[in-house]
Amino acid sequence: MTATVAEPISRCGTDEIALFSCKFRAKPYQVACFCATAQPAHVRAFFESVMTKRPYHSSKPVTEAPMPAGLAPRLLAAALLADAVNSGHAVEDRLGLAETGGRFADLSVRDRALARTIVVVSLRRLGTLRAAVLKFLEKGLPRSAVGLEWILVIGAAQILFLDVPDHAAVDLAVHAARRDPKLAGFAALTNAVLRNITRQRDDLLANPDPFIDTPSWLAARWRKTYGEDVAARMARMHQTGSTLDITVKSDPENWAERLGGIVLPTGSVRLDGHDAIEELAGYAEGEWWVQDAAAALPARLLNPQPNERVADLCAAPGGKTAQLAMTGAHVVAIDRSAERLKRLTANLARLHLSADVMVGDVLNVKLEPFDAILLDAPCTSTGTIRRHPDVAWTKKISDITSLAELQSKMLDRAANLLRPGGRLVYCTCSIEPEEGEQQIAAFLRRNPDFMRDPIRAEEIGGLSECLTEHGEVRTLPVHLSKDTERRSGLDGFFAARLKCRRES
Repeated sequence: MTATVAEPISRCGTDEIALFSCKFRAKPYQVACFCATAQPAHVRAFFESVMTKRPYHSSKPVTEAPMPAGLAPRLLAAALLADAVNSGHAVEDRLGLAETGGRFADLSVRDRALARTIVVVSLRRLGTLRAAVLKFLEKGLPRSAVGLEWILVIGAAQILFLDVPDHAAVDLAVHAARRDPKLAGFAALTNAVLRNITRQRDDLLANPDPFIDTPSWLAARWRKTYGEDVAARMARMHQTGSTLDITVKSDPENWAERLGGIVLPTGSVRLDGHDAIEELAGYAEGEWWVQDAAAALPARLLNPQPNERVADLCAAPGGKTAQLAMTGAHVVAIDRSAERLKRLTANLARLHLSADVMVGDVLNVKLEPFDAILLDAPCTSTGTIRRHPDVAWTKKISDITSLAELQSKMLDRAANLLRPGGRLVYCTCSIEPEEGEQQIAAFLRRNPDFMRDPIRAEEIGGLSECLTEHGEVRTLPVHLSKDTERRSGLDGFFAARLKCRRES
């Protein structure tokens, strides 16, 4: 094929698109060329002008068609999902960034909540959703269709797990594909795959494999550590929605009745509903705060006394700090993130509690000795997958090693900050033994001046199944079984109480 003219016979004023007159085997043809960055609306308008033989008016700007209602939160959900799985970014962190800038900054609170719901469910059931999508792609995902997987996954999530009309889920997924120049050619494929999913819903949900939604490396670790049965039950629990627990300042029975819930053996209140937190009675007045029942245990185990000097290391977002401050102790809350400490300070102000708040790295900051220290160390957070399903897909096996090394250094540093005879509670929201039981065993070998102060069942509401043979707390998602799924389970947590043998 050879062009018969040197210049295009027609072009878009932005130089994104041009039409050439050409000949192939002596027959005349017209060939359109356009950049990959050409806007779909420009391409449509240009070809319409060619087909109708009307000139393309480049002086009149062509804009994208109005976005259908409900499409923006789906686009945000797809972007968050891709960012979590491909780049390892936490959903809550990226959602926070989306609130302050970028193309999703103008989303309403309702649309932002919808996007979060879609991406959380997509991550919670990612294995199931991927299998459903691939069942109807004979040749797999097209290599050139980068991003199509996430549009299909969030569409399938709405069809299989959310109260969204099938036609709306399919239609908006097709719109999402069409708006991306690289995916517009796969709009019909998107429609076909999702319509097949609507037709075979029951079969797709009948997969008996409890680990289908668990990354294989995590499933293998849990089988080895906890056995096949417990590991499978944990994986099943992670497929369900999380509980909502609160810590109250006083009278938990009254707040359970007022807010609609139950008092757990540990003293936390578990709510049955999932209403907007800020709108619940007692929130604005500072009578309670959101805190998983397992996460509320370590501060109670430290048992701070009035006027004692107590440190909360790695304190943000502040639930444990609030517990310590309620006892009348002199609390110093330390965290390396100034931004996260802003949230801690705001929470303390709402709760009418006080603590000395410091920005600093625990390994380097200069501090006077403490009577008691709570170290909630950075960890892989695998105990919170039911609440934060992105953890399963953003963490890697190498993170366990690197974080265990950091925890070891922080434990030694905390020990040096403790007065003779003082108490230290170490905890993590991980269910990996390297970050819990093994960490404490190694610490005691390095620090003969310390000993375990065994925790008793009555200190944790009589939950003896949550105690190890050494008197340490090990909660799992399968613990605290209740009459309904909504009321059952705990975050996976580890806590050990240590005492300094030195008397002076």
